[in-house]
Amino acid sequence: MKNFLKFSSALAVLAGLILIAGGAWGICFTYKNISAENIITPSDARIPGVVVRGPLTLKAQADIIREHTLRMTGGKTFAEMPRVIPKIDEEGQPVLDDEGNPVMTPNTSRDIWITATALITALHLGILTYVFSGLALLLGLISIWTGVVFCFLSRKYQIGNLPN
Repeated sequence: MKNFLKFSSALAVLAGLILIAGGAWGICFTYKNISAENIITPSDARIPGVVVRGPLTLKAQADIIREHTLRMTGGKTFAEMPRVIPKIDEEGQPVLDDEGNPVMTPNTSRDIWITATALITALHLGILTYVFSGLALLLGLISIWTGVVFCFLSRKYQIGNLPN
């Protein structure tokens, strides 16, 4: 039992160190890649005029992109807008074909949503990376603590003396 506890202790500490290294790497990787984009939140963001680096500024930037996109599309999301809309002339009147039907054109407001969705998704992915990296760090610390407890138990108690 004593050898099993020693082996378990070493294994738990090793696993903890690997988890901590992976979590730290994930945080550094995310921070470095976000920093390279030189994003600054606009003045109307929840956290205005700051460089985007961590999860809170990532969220603020994603939220303001969504807000701006909704403003540009009249409050409609991608799914709420039709694929095609009537083509409008300079006077604001629909352009008609030879049969008197409106000429339809692609709804470019939907393109704005495609771009916004890509940006928002990338920002949210950064937030998730921070969260999972933090979770890996926490689990690494718990694993190391478990290893320390097992080591203590292996030294303190002999096989017949383990407490009930």
